[in-house]
Amino acid sequence: MNKPIYVLGTGLSHDGSAVLLKDGKVCVAIEKERITRIKHDGGNDTEAIQYCLEAENITINDITLVVQSENFTIPSRERFKGKRIFAEKSNPEIITISHHLAHAYSAIGTSPFTECAVMVIDGCGSPLEHFLELNPNEKHTIAEHFLAANEMLCEKDSFYYYDGTKLTTIYKDFSPMAEAQKDLLKLPTTRHSIGGFYAAVSHYVFGNMDDVGKLMGLAPYGKTEVFDMEAFYFKNQNVYVSDDWKALLNNPSEGYDYFKANFSYYADVAKWAQEQVEKAVLECITNRYSLFSHPNLCYSGGVALNAVANAKLQDTKLAQNIYWEPAAADNGLALGCAFYGWLQHLKMSKIPHNGSTCFGKKYTENEVEKAIQEELYNHYQISHFQTEDELLKHCALKINLGKTIAWFHAESEFGPRALGRRSILAHPGIKGMKQHINSNIKFREDFRPFAPAVLEEKVSEYFEKGRNSPYMILVDKTREEFIEILKNTTHEDGSARVQTVNKQWNERFYKLIEYFEKESGIPILLNTSLNRRGMPMVETPEQAITLFEETALDILVLENFVIEKNQLEI
Repeated sequence: MNKPIYVLGTGLSHDGSAVLLKDGKVCVAIEKERITRIKHDGGNDTEAIQYCLEAENITINDITLVVQSENFTIPSRERFKGKRIFAEKSNPEIITISHHLAHAYSAIGTSPFTECAVMVIDGCGSPLEHFLELNPNEKHTIAEHFLAANEMLCEKDSFYYYDGTKLTTIYKDFSPMAEAQKDLLKLPTTRHSIGGFYAAVSHYVFGNMDDVGKLMGLAPYGKTEVFDMEAFYFKNQNVYVSDDWKALLNNPSEGYDYFKANFSYYADVAKWAQEQVEKAVLECITNRYSLFSHPNLCYSGGVALNAVANAKLQDTKLAQNIYWEPAAADNGLALGCAFYGWLQHLKMSKIPHNGSTCFGKKYTENEVEKAIQEELYNHYQISHFQTEDELLKHCALKINLGKTIAWFHAESEFGPRALGRRSILAHPGIKGMKQHINSNIKFREDFRPFAPAVLEEKVSEYFEKGRNSPYMILVDKTREEFIEILKNTTHEDGSARVQTVNKQWNERFYKLIEYFEKESGIPILLNTSLNRRGMPMVETPEQAITLFEETALDILVLENFVIEKNQLEI
């Protein structure tokens, strides 16, 4: 029996992560924040790597190749913001790739395509100097005016063609870094990036950078055409951010109370910014497709998480088939590093991916039982179900009665979306449920939406476009006749960020929704991530129990154990 080939990918940006491939397939992956419990944690990769090694029951000596990516440096094997796990070892081999190349391969490796065009759009990638140091043979692909610049330029969008064995650069756009300013409207990344613009406006609206994606959730409350200004312009195939609009935004948020007092103003700003980003994304990708087109398109980078822009891109039919990488932001860099190592450096064949994005370790029943300490039995009603069907029937009945369930099952999701492994689940139509979860469980802003998780074969019955969206990365419109029964998962403008649930790699969650349909007549559950504001998604049984005790959650399902609060404690 041949010894397995292990390739380790490690992303050293913010949102750090580690990914382990075994013979070309992901066997385990983790985002660093899930271990350290610090949102967007990055830098040193030892903890994330150790998690992967322990989950696979191997040591660093079993690794054939390590591929790493970090924006501004080439980290040594000895240190990177602390001592690294490789420090005292001469093996395995470590190679470094550029930021956008890692984003590109994260999509290539997990996509269903043999050949494809690949688009990467984010806030800031590798500096041009760093890129050329790592890819000296790519100099001819860079426009002359970028090579002649006398300031630091960084990647902001890149376009490639993958032919099944080789990735070819079609076009790369670079931008100077934003100047150091105290102004809330300074772009925190490159001066002319779509991602940087979105982050700057989010900072202006909310007064922090905790979760720039919530700007998309605020936008449906705003009115369109309140602000008559363009944020972006295109020149010689390059995207630029205008400075003119900054003068009109002169009321930055001073905190959440100030934000609430001026809600309609900030909602209008969010609406304007969202529409500007949508236009810029479509124009950018359309421009790149004028240089080279292919029926299959992979799309990655942080901007590819904008579900509204993604839906509009799909509707253009620019490409027949589009694959959005679920971990499109920097948490996906490690995934791309690992696949680059397998496909490009080791020259191995691509192994078909089953579509799953659930790459965490699986906790055994003994580990779950150990986490349920004896004193919990004095506070809560605890049941252990012998069959899955009985468990699912019980949970479906409770959800239909209006209970909220913390759902912990199998390997955790890799990426920003809870897809039925680390989820909070509830009825999509019970009045007041959305407000209850936001206020008493998530402890977050009341405008934030929740996703409808729907059986994939029934999506077109309830949503206008019927989009296939297994990663909760596309919006749709709830059909008018179902808005009332889906009020908790339908946003202010009638939109919904749908998750289509696939039986192949999400079987227990799929079956739970089937049982809920038998109870309620609705093949849809409210789904949101198993965490509260400021907290990374739950990873371990112990973390799930702590969250359960700290919030108004009614029921915690830990694999086959069900923990329920007594009526007086709810």
